[in-house]
Amino acid sequence: MDITRIRGKAVGRSRGSAYGDLVTAVAVDPSAAPSVAEQTRNTLAQLDGILAELGSDKARIIQATVYMADLSRKAEMEDEWVKWIGPDPKTWPQRACVGVQLMPTDLVEIVLVAARKDA
Repeated sequence: MDITRIRGKAVGRSRGSAYGDLVTAVAVDPSAAPSVAEQTRNTLAQLDGILAELGSDKARIIQATVYMADLSRKAEMEDEWVKWIGPDPKTWPQRACVGVQLMPTDLVEIVLVAARKDA
């Protein structure tokens, strides 16, 4: 079984991969917007594209990890996440949020594991 990879900007990294029934994706805001809310929206838009390219979507996310440079601003991220993921509890993934040191311009980084649609 082959692994499909979407090349990232940095050498040695992929933005997403698919193997069998699973898709993985990682994203940050490419514009490095100044607020957590904007970075979250932009990051989620990036993830939408990666998931679509690999045959999945946000309703098929199994697990998500949100990495934040400042965990005290989690509520700003949470507002955007809730708008994006939608109101149906049947599509809500398991999610963790962790405070970490990110690159200086990154406030949010999100990693996903999802099921493929055709699986």
